[in-house]
Amino acid sequence: MYDGISKRFELPTLYKETEAAFWDDDHISKQMLKAHLDPDFNGASRKLDFIEKSVSWIKQIMPSQSYPSLLDVGCGPGLYAERFTAGGYMVTGIDFSRRSIGYARRSAQKAGLNIQYICQDYLTLDIGKPFDLSTMIYCDYGALSTDNRRVVLQNIYRHLKPGGKLLLDVFSMARYNSFQEQQTWELHKHGGFWREKEYVEVNKTCKYSDSVTLEQFIIVSSQEIVTYYLWNTYFTKETLAEEVRNVGFKICGIYGDVAGGPFSEESPTIAILLIK
Repeated sequence: MYDGISKRFELPTLYKETEAAFWDDDHISKQMLKAHLDPDFNGASRKLDFIEKSVSWIKQIMPSQSYPSLLDVGCGPGLYAERFTAGGYMVTGIDFSRRSIGYARRSAQKAGLNIQYICQDYLTLDIGKPFDLSTMIYCDYGALSTDNRRVVLQNIYRHLKPGGKLLLDVFSMARYNSFQEQQTWELHKHGGFWREKEYVEVNKTCKYSDSVTLEQFIIVSSQEIVTYYLWNTYFTKETLAEEVRNVGFKICGIYGDVAGGPFSEESPTIAILLIK
């Protein structure tokens, strides 16, 4: 047992993927959905007031009359998708979590909203039709490896009509500079986010190179020892611009967030609007 724990504390190679089920784990996905739906929690989805502000801004600069079909990449439980649909867009949402997609479908049906939801990995995105507009919101892009970021951009590019636009956001170097390296542990006597029953959570956060961080969660229970890796890549305007241009996108605008806030070097996020 000790040797197993010792190996878990070793730092993985850059962008090593978690081997255990994560997004579709029955218990963890339930906790993720709960976090998404908390209007005052900023950890899974942004707070509800910001979402409302963001959708309002997107409708203003890219109205549904000019961009009728919208692809919401990483749609989660449909918080943005429902508001886009109410704003006149024909929305398709894609997400890898079956629980989130299931909730989104039930919510849309209850509200009488015509939204197509697809449970699919956006690394293998294949919907079979082009869109006028796509969104990838809340820094999902930076959670991917360099190779996978290129794949996702290529997939979205392929699913856009000529002149179609993509809005995405990432964490900035200001956020990277404030990232704290530390190691903590906590006993969850009655279960918690990672497991339903008692477990110990060891959390190790560290910086890789000059723009990548890792949050490593080691979950120790009476049945198992499991490690989860949460990566984040951080960007400057220049490094982000280089990546998107390499795929073929042209830049329409750079903002501080996906609600159209002005960009500054102190902004924790960078939002970029692209055109095919």
